[in-house]
Amino acid sequence: MKKIISSAKAPAPIGPYNQAVLSGNTLFISGQIAFNNATQSFETANIKEETDRVMQNLKAILFEAGFTFENVVKTSIFIKNMDDFAAINKIYGSYFNSETAPARETVEVARLPKDVNVEISLIAMH
Repeated sequence: MKKIISSAKAPAPIGPYNQAVLSGNTLFISGQIAFNNATQSFETANIKEETDRVMQNLKAILFEAGFTFENVVKTSIFIKNMDDFAAINKIYGSYFNSETAPARETVEVARLPKDVNVEISLIAMH
């Protein structure tokens, strides 16, 4: 059985998908980009602020489902430019305890939705 999870504090889907799906004790969060629902604008001025907005969107969805970053077991990071890896990694890492950080992959891609620079999805478990 699956339950659709949606947070008003994160961007609404721009296609035929949901922000997140809870199946049993596993939460699957769709890729999030740097759209700020409060201001109705993209935060892409610099990669650190952009990454932080993405992480804030993920946090809002986690919270809506009753999870925290401590529950995250796997992330996928898609970036437009691998030269941004260190800056993204620094912001991303600040949301996790280094001893219990999730598994992850980071992939450079040619293009992301809305021409953003970073998109992150995750899987969390209770």
